[in-house]
Amino acid sequence: MERAPGFRYHFGPMAQIREIKKRIVAVRTIRRITKTMQMIATAKFTASLSRAKASRPYMERVRQLVAEVAARAGDAVHPLCLPPAKAAKRELILVVSSDRGLCGAYNGHVLRTAMKAIKACRDAGREPVVEVVGKKAVAFFKFQKIAIAQRHAFGDRPKFEQVEPLATRLMEEWVAGKYDACRVVFMKFVSNSRQVPESLQLLPMSLPSGSAASAGKDAALYEFTPDAAQLLGELLPRTVKVSLFQAIIDAVVSENVMRMVAMKSATDNAAGLGRTLNRSYNRARQARITTELTEIVSGAAALE
Repeated sequence: MERAPGFRYHFGPMAQIREIKKRIVAVRTIRRITKTMQMIATAKFTASLSRAKASRPYMERVRQLVAEVAARAGDAVHPLCLPPAKAAKRELILVVSSDRGLCGAYNGHVLRTAMKAIKACRDAGREPVVEVVGKKAVAFFKFQKIAIAQRHAFGDRPKFEQVEPLATRLMEEWVAGKYDACRVVFMKFVSNSRQVPESLQLLPMSLPSGSAASAGKDAALYEFTPDAAQLLGELLPRTVKVSLFQAIIDAVVSENVMRMVAMKSATDNAAGLGRTLNRSYNRARQARITTELTEIVSGAAALE
């Protein structure tokens, strides 16, 4: 039998009370789960933030040292800073996403930035070669029917020893002329309240010009042993490795803080919904009691 348009089932007082109680129990269960996930995300965020803060000064100092050496290097160049001798018409894009969801708009922002990078690559007449970190990026590019060249997994606690082989391979392929550019798309951690999706060009590296880096009367003068060219040969690969590692660390920190915020919001929403359901339950229970009292009074009056 078909329902007429606009028809709604009406439950009696007992059925309505049972339905509300079931919803209250379900909301309480969800609130306990989201609260637990919030606490786990908070612990992971605290640990990953301490690792990111510990590695950032080293990365900044390495880059500063590279700038100082490059300012005194004169005409010295390095293959990692030069464009390929012959255009390969290919560009490597490494997309860093998460393995799990429930982290707000984290994956959405990263994947939109990745699609913009892929579109810009195609507009420039290059073929995008996509490599990914995280299961969410795998599912997204599969849906978009974009081929994934390679997939990487570093877990919740990435180590430099895990990232170093990937950076070494990228540098070897770059020197071999396989790509015109290599970039990393990730979520950069700025502060607890601000995370920004970024498309970082890893290769070719850009060095400051000698005049710009050495400007100023108080600029320090150094004598390098060995010479600047040999030092750049040691420092530039290290800079690429550290930059890639810092990008992955930033992505982990951003994922954890965004999951922490999302679970806190879900917990607060569940608490608010629970209060609303409790009020509805009390009203329904009071209405049932009033109805029963009215029936008792009416029955007693009928017997007089």
